[in-house]
Amino acid sequence: MVEVVTDWRGLPDRLTGAAVAIGAFDGVHRGHQAVIATAREAARSLGAPLGVVSFDPHPRRWFQPDAAPFRLMSPAQMVRALGPLGVDRLYLLPFDADMAAMSDEDFAREVLARGLRIRHAAVGFDFTYGKGRTGSPEGLRRQGETLGFGVAVCDRVDDPDGLKLSSSAVREALKAGDMTRAAAILGRPFAIEGEVVHGDKRGRTIGVPTANVRLGDYMRPAFGIYATRTRLPDGRVLDGVASLGVRPMYALDEPLLEVWLFDFDGDLYGQTVETDLIAFLRGEETFADLDALKRQIDADAAAARAALAPG
Repeated sequence: MVEVVTDWRGLPDRLTGAAVAIGAFDGVHRGHQAVIATAREAARSLGAPLGVVSFDPHPRRWFQPDAAPFRLMSPAQMVRALGPLGVDRLYLLPFDADMAAMSDEDFAREVLARGLRIRHAAVGFDFTYGKGRTGSPEGLRRQGETLGFGVAVCDRVDDPDGLKLSSSAVREALKAGDMTRAAAILGRPFAIEGEVVHGDKRGRTIGVPTANVRLGDYMRPAFGIYATRTRLPDGRVLDGVASLGVRPMYALDEPLLEVWLFDFDGDLYGQTVETDLIAFLRGEETFADLDALKRQIDADAAAARAALAPG
């Protein structure tokens, strides 16, 4: 189980001395996994715990508070994604005014060397850090030599077929509704996790009750209809079909994920669910009346069942 540590100051000895991978790691995609694998090799060689150093909020949110939502995963999803990679500890450090003001030398010395007392760091080829993003992988390597930790710099990793493995490439795929490409980069389907909230309950009037989840700071994939799989708090995984967007027929105030879970009859309000967006079926549309909408929902459900069928 991944242990989450939320500061670098005043840590007991047992929480220090790890070999770490450092980065935002939003999505923990296959490129990120390669950096973590490099840190894992160092951890095994040194007999040290394997850690990941990341930040909350994402630095981009700190510096661009009014930017459009862009996150690919929540902290809880990050923890679950890191577990199968052998990570012992996630240092989810607060990105605040103090962190933002640190020079690259201060970050290496105060956070990595004195605070976390790391033994080794692995970073990507494009890693930057410190105020003004003045720190580079080679700079960290030099600082590590002075401060007493090793540094490995990972080359860019791409799929053998030329698929770019980056968070920006995932976002591009999601905006295009290309869920297959997004999943290929991530190594798993893109998923939205959140609390089920009350909606306007229009779906119930046509026999299609939905579990509604606000998108929060998740980036907005293409608006439309998706084939989905949803994990419930009790461990069940249910197929379904979802509308993601503002429902132009009713003009919602904010985008919403509305999932119709097949063969489910229960109350999920206030519970947290996680929904994989497996396949994009069509874009948002308006309909002349509820009967036309219901006919399209039935067709969407059939298309979702077909997309989710084995083989």
